Amino acid sequence: MAGPAADPAAGSRRPLLAFAGLSASYFAHIGFFNPYLPLWLQSLGMPIFTISLLTSVQSFTRVFAPYAWGTLSDRTGERVKLLRISAAVALAGSLGLWWNGGPWWIGLVLLVMFTHTSSMMSLTEAALAHLVAGDWGRYGRIRLCGSAGFLLTVFLAGAWFDRFGMGHFPGWALVTLGLVLFATLKLPDHREPVAARGAVHEPVGPVLRRPVVRWFFAALFFHITAHFAIYGFLSLYLDSLGYDKATIGALWALSVAAEVAWFGLQGRLVRRLRMPQWLLLCGAAAVLRMGLTAGLGQWAWALVAGQLLHALSFAAHHTTCIAVVTEHFPGRLRGRGQALFTVIGYGFGGVLGMLAGGAMAQQLGYKPMFWAATALAVVGSLCAWRATVAERRAP
Repeated sequence: MAGPAADPAAGSRRPLLAFAGLSASYFAHIGFFNPYLPLWLQSLGMPIFTISLLTSVQSFTRVFAPYAWGTLSDRTGERVKLLRISAAVALAGSLGLWWNGGPWWIGLVLLVMFTHTSSMMSLTEAALAHLVAGDWGRYGRIRLCGSAGFLLTVFLAGAWFDRFGMGHFPGWALVTLGLVLFATLKLPDHREPVAARGAVHEPVGPVLRRPVVRWFFAALFFHITAHFAIYGFLSLYLDSLGYDKATIGALWALSVAAEVAWFGLQGRLVRRLRMPQWLLLCGAAAVLRMGLTAGLGQWAWALVAGQLLHALSFAAHHTTCIAVVTEHFPGRLRGRGQALFTVIGYGFGGVLGMLAGGAMAQQLGYKPMFWAATALAVVGSLCAWRATVAERRAP
């Protein structure tokens, strides 16, 4: 029987369309789930610190799940099959949201769901990086579909919950995860070539000892930790300032519209700077975004400006990180490299950001928490600057 080494679908549009569908459905799920999970938990009568503990479950799973799944995918080459398994288990787990068994039960349900959904992005990025082969214009167009999915659900869910209340949150989870599972079933059944799957297991240690890689991961950690003030607490912060849920959804949607604009243009923009320089620019944008949110949250124009900076502080930063990881973790290291990106940034950074942010918000309020996030973004920018220096000195 002929082996899969040639992968004839790689050059066609069909695999790209399938990944575009997965990106759209996955981020449609994220677009409703992440912004409105804190508000749903609040509607169940839970205090801020309990909410921060439960929302940090996602970050906790990102400490171990992506690397475990990434290692398994590197060894087996079965990235698509693992994506399907993850989507199916997450969908089944979401049924537990229909029963309000208290914080411990909801925490267990979220643990099951997030252990599988948190691995999907690194698996998808590893497979997609192989497919686009460094063409960041094509990558941007596929990622744009994800932004559009996020934009659609964050806006619709905000209006829906504002009119009908947060009680329909479990139903939204079931429907959106059903779409994710359907999208994974449309992916091509691609495997790594048999020869590659039988190759010697390559260690990541030598790559991690490169100064530019170490400073990159340090910048990533502080940058993403700072952003969990946005991811975990922006909705609650805006609610405390008197903004209604439709306005909160519109502000989230505005940030994703900026993200869509970046992904549409990045093919023409991304080559104008070296990747560590982009990392530094994105860090500066994060400092400005956090500062505007912390100091001028009561002014709509400041929130609009801050959300528009999402184009750089998230979208350009994400592309930059994927490009750096692809460069330094090629071939058999690809799955683990993408997993390290998720573990260090959204895992360790997410756990620290959510737990420390929740404790600070409960004791001091949201504004001091956002000022702390601004300070973290400054540290991340300094690390990004060191990465640019390390890159210039590299042989």
